[in-house]
Amino acid sequence: MNDEDFMRKAIKKTIQGIKKGQTPFGACIVKKGKVIVCEHNVVWKTTDSTAHAEVNAIRQACKKLKTIDLSGCVIYSTTEPCPMCYSAIHWARIKRIVFGASIADAKKAGFNELQISNKIMKKLGKDKIKIESGLLKEECVELFSLWKKHKGKAY
Repeated sequence: MNDEDFMRKAIKKTIQGIKKGQTPFGACIVKKGKVIVCEHNVVWKTTDSTAHAEVNAIRQACKKLKTIDLSGCVIYSTTEPCPMCYSAIHWARIKRIVFGASIADAKKAGFNELQISNKIMKKLGKDKIKIESGLLKEECVELFSLWKKHKGKAY
């Protein structure tokens, strides 16, 4: 499997979340080429503003691997992680972030995003996380349109 395969798993998980009335965000954590977990956003389901896809994936990966240290892992996110999620990724010691849509794309779709890019956070924090943006961007941006069309969506 390669980066595109892992991102497509995150996209598939996002679509599952949209069908359940959740917002269009998904994340997949991979270690040594194997999927550890894929999660979607469950903010509305749990009434928990921190239940973003990336945070959910980190929580589940830590449980599955029985550690809070996710060194050697890669996180694939359909949208650039927000500052909260970036911080969680940093604290979990995930070595690489790969995302599709940008924070600006999410803002354009109507989400209440802080427009602080991962690259700026990396620079300010003198972080060593590798960041790769724009993987399958069009497919990831399309998730916002799919969400807007879905009748059972949460706002």
